[in-house]
This record gives sequence, structure tokens and C-alpha cells, in this order.
Amino acid sequence: DADEGLNGQVKYTLKKITERASNIFHLDSETGAITLLQSLDYEEGDSYELEVQARDGGGLSDTAKVA
Repeated sequence: DADEGLNGQVKYTLKKITERASNIFHLDSETGAITLLQSLDYEEGDSYELEVQARDGGGLSDTAKVA
């Protein structure tokens, strides 16, 4: 059951992200899709953790970790 109006408009942002990860990952603020800006290199980093926040137009938000 999707919300209507402002409450149905969700914006996504990256909260806790390292500078290295910000050069590798892109978050679409409209869809929440995470894409790569460059290929992953296991020698440069064997894991990454991003914290994504979703906020609706009514001011409610939640955060999730993506590893």
C-alpha cells in the first residue's frame, strides 16, 4: 500500500561512506539503486559497507547498512 503525495516521495542518501567507497559507488537518490563507478579490485579492498538513508516527504526516515 504505497503512500500518496509527499509521503510517497522517497529520497535516498549515503550517510556513512569512506572517501574510497565514494569513488567506487553511486547511489541514485530517486530509486535507491547502487551502481559501480569503476570495477572492484579485491587487492584494494575486500569489503565495503555503506549506510543508506531513505527519507519521505513527510520527514520520516530509516537507515540500512549495505555490505
